[in-house]
Amino acid sequence: MVRLRAVFMLLAGLLAASAAGAADKTMIVLDASGSMWGQIDGRSKIEIARETLASVLKSVPTGTELGLMVYGHREKGSCSDIELAVPPAAGTENAIAAFVNGLNPKGKTPLTQSVEQAADILKYTEEKATVVLVTDGLETCEADPCAIASALEQKGVDFTAHVVGFGLTEEEGKQVACLAENTGGKYFQASDASQLVAALTETVAEAPMSKPAEEVAEAEPEPVAAFNAEFDSTLSEGGPSLGDSDDVFWEIYKAGADGKPAGDYLESQYKGAFSGTYPAGKYIAVATLHSSIKRETPFEVKDGAVAKPFVNFDAAHIIVTPKRTPQDKEADADAAVEIAFGDYSTTYYGTAKFYASAGEVKVNGTLGPTKVTETFAVKAGETVERDLVIGSGIIINKAVYAEGGPAVDSGDVFFEVVEATKALDGSRKSLTNTYGTGTKLDVPAGDFVLTAKLGSATNEIPFSVKAGEMKEVVVNLNAGVLAVKAPGASSVEILTITKDIQGEHRNSIATLYGAEVQNTLPPGDYVLLVKFEGDVAPKEVNATVKAGERSEVAVQ
Repeated sequence: MVRLRAVFMLLAGLLAASAAGAADKTMIVLDASGSMWGQIDGRSKIEIARETLASVLKSVPTGTELGLMVYGHREKGSCSDIELAVPPAAGTENAIAAFVNGLNPKGKTPLTQSVEQAADILKYTEEKATVVLVTDGLETCEADPCAIASALEQKGVDFTAHVVGFGLTEEEGKQVACLAENTGGKYFQASDASQLVAALTETVAEAPMSKPAEEVAEAEPEPVAAFNAEFDSTLSEGGPSLGDSDDVFWEIYKAGADGKPAGDYLESQYKGAFSGTYPAGKYIAVATLHSSIKRETPFEVKDGAVAKPFVNFDAAHIIVTPKRTPQDKEADADAAVEIAFGDYSTTYYGTAKFYASAGEVKVNGTLGPTKVTETFAVKAGETVERDLVIGSGIIINKAVYAEGGPAVDSGDVFFEVVEATKALDGSRKSLTNTYGTGTKLDVPAGDFVLTAKLGSATNEIPFSVKAGEMKEVVVNLNAGVLAVKAPGASSVEILTITKDIQGEHRNSIATLYGAEVQNTLPPGDYVLLVKFEGDVAPKEVNATVKAGERSEVAVQ
């Protein structure tokens, strides 16, 4: 915070000295692909981006022409989902923050085409243009960001692209850094909220109005004013300061007549402790710990004195590791861990790292139909690490047409896991289900039955599974495929060949519509009742189905 404040004051001096300069045009290109729902330290990346951008935009120099382009927020799987959300102009900061606040990430990552479109909108071949790309993923639309960067640099009058790799690994960052390097820009690795603040501050908030490079280099920094407010926070009374932790998010407001926060916040900061300078007056500091615990503290700034707003969150730091067995060394990333305390609740996948108010904490763990609940008490200031054992196994569903016969390879097979014990009415409780062979299902440890249904054939097999065990379960459908070709037919009804005791009716197995149909059936003899379009009499044809074989019948 000290470093950033010094930069801001130096920037103010430079701008005052060059008020006659023309404004730069900058386009923020923001990743809103589905991966932005991924979490960093328990908070989604899109949530961090919203708060960070809203904070940084408050420091954009007056006159800077700023725009926003977003990709991946309207359609899944589309490489053309790119939108000019806010055209570049002066005074667009509130419009940009409002648009980002309403984003719902869902799509792909066409970052190369987005940067190219942003450059075109900025008229990069005629005027100075800067693009700031914030991405949490790599190009997914078969484009070469390095090549387009070189092309833009060659054609542009003064084109620069800065790239912020939000949550990217070092290796991933190298694959997009060329966008910046090939245009004379900078690449920033932002692995958490504080690093994202620093990257956006340097690329967006610190972007001054155009001036000769020599003038900037020769400018003398203005003296930095002394701080008159020192903020600090802790987890417990008398406990250590949270210091540089970016789990604490501060917002500073002027105090209203009612003693409550008034208007928009004046400043925000991700830090457990920091310093600031404010005009004399009354203020409210709102501190939020990890999006879950909020505290307000009033303070007053007086001439010649240093205010010291302090917050005790009265909370514990908790780490819950979900496992299938107590012996597992790693967390199960598929496990949903719902945590709840007071009026707050949220869900993590895999290891849950969070803060909770001192007192009772409830944790629900879920793996498919397997659920466990634990409740425990925590004390302020302590760090609690717990394993949450969710005794679940995994079965891989498969099916065959006949014993030792061909495997069923179809997404139409309906698999269902049911309890082994039947109720009084003969039904069995369903635990979980899925479509498709070769899929995986989480199943509680114990004895169960796997049923499989394809077409008019169904069968089942009992199985047992242990916690942490993965096993293949194969259902023998004991069935064959009947294919019927009947030119001009409107429908084909498959009937049992045996009539009822009165010799009048046969049971209907299935009715299929069209001139070419097929169905999976148990082995046996059947009657096909074929009905035709127009004034054509129906026909009956016999058919035989054998397990593991395909039978074809032509009806003329």
